[in-house]
Amino acid sequence: MKGMSKFQLVLTGVFGALILIGVLVFAFAGRGSNNVVSNAVVWGTMSSSLFDNVMKGSGLSQDKTISVTYVEKNKETFDQDFIEALAVGRGPDLFFLPQDSILKHQDKIFTIPFESYPERTFKDTFVQEGELYLSSDGILALPFIIDPLVMYWNRDMFSNAGLSLTPRYWSELYDLTTRLTVKDTNFNITKSAVALGEHANISNANEILSLLIMQAGSRITERDANGALSNLLNQRLNYPIPPAQTALNFFIEFSNPLKPFYSWNRSIPTSKSFFLSGDLALYFGFASELADIRLKNPNLNFDVTSIPQSKSSNLNMTYGRMIGLAIPKNSKNIASAFKVANSLTSATTISTLVNVLHLPPVRRDLLATRPAQTHMSLFYDAAIQARGWLSPEPANLNPIFKEMVESVTAGRSNSSEALVRASQQLDSILK
Repeated sequence: MKGMSKFQLVLTGVFGALILIGVLVFAFAGRGSNNVVSNAVVWGTMSSSLFDNVMKGSGLSQDKTISVTYVEKNKETFDQDFIEALAVGRGPDLFFLPQDSILKHQDKIFTIPFESYPERTFKDTFVQEGELYLSSDGILALPFIIDPLVMYWNRDMFSNAGLSLTPRYWSELYDLTTRLTVKDTNFNITKSAVALGEHANISNANEILSLLIMQAGSRITERDANGALSNLLNQRLNYPIPPAQTALNFFIEFSNPLKPFYSWNRSIPTSKSFFLSGDLALYFGFASELADIRLKNPNLNFDVTSIPQSKSSNLNMTYGRMIGLAIPKNSKNIASAFKVANSLTSATTISTLVNVLHLPPVRRDLLATRPAQTHMSLFYDAAIQARGWLSPEPANLNPIFKEMVESVTAGRSNSSEALVRASQQLDSILK
């Protein structure tokens, strides 16, 4: 301060006071409007009431610096609504991203850089299937919901056949079908052991086929170090025949009327309907279907257990449906959206989500503590074992898998030819 005139000292003091006042005004601005700095709009297919319950369990409900607006969207029109909103410069700051929509929307997603959310932290936090949201540049979405495939079984049908154990391996189905499948004098199936071998009337057919292929040894698609996607569907991968062909051969056997374990055909109602009516011994459905099955047939004597495994593999695996939280590139509130995504995937919020949806958590730390309910403990195991693949959306995948199955069951081609065509069609969509 030496050498400064009295006038300069006074002027410096005035400027300092003005700066301090400015900082205080900024810090306390908006006190009358709850200190809301920004608003993040979230689009999802969960009901608004459920999302509100999840929000109450998050720190966001007490955070006065940000407000969250949730918009419930129809699952059937979500993608179209999303694309149309982006086209006119509107849309959400955060949206639900199922794993089978990653390929469709990846060019519209803001990639969270690993500098902001380290890859090591991501892998240590979330179940392995969550890695479908990883790219070479960063994170496409933070895992939010996981819904694993499990096996529901009819206890009365097993008891009537003198069977005490459910199948642990797929190969055990051969013997079970001869004991559980019932046919009338015209060879019509009146009760079935298992719904395999067709596509149109098998609920979750794509997911069951995907699981069998992955259990046989193929990831179906994979990214290379540069992020390019490869199609492995018809690749041998050091096996005598492609794993997908092994899986397809097994799948279709149960719809062959010439086989002793014939147990399914396309004239039967959907597998879920047949299970609900008490006429199907084994049903491969998702954990989220438990409440619906109980509701639609309260008198059905059933239980739930793990999905069968392949005897040729040392890895226990099931299929999982996953939903992540992604940020669109055109969001005007990327920082706020990232803050909301972080909060919604925190241990506190995911614990609330588990209680609301009755599904297992996507977080490893929460999976380490098992719940008292037996079915939830089983769902926890399934979440850890769940896998998926970077697949086209169901509308594009359905015709490929359906034709692959039906071309063989109808005698139009053998399994090798059907797989070649399916791989070519998959290539076309992926490119």
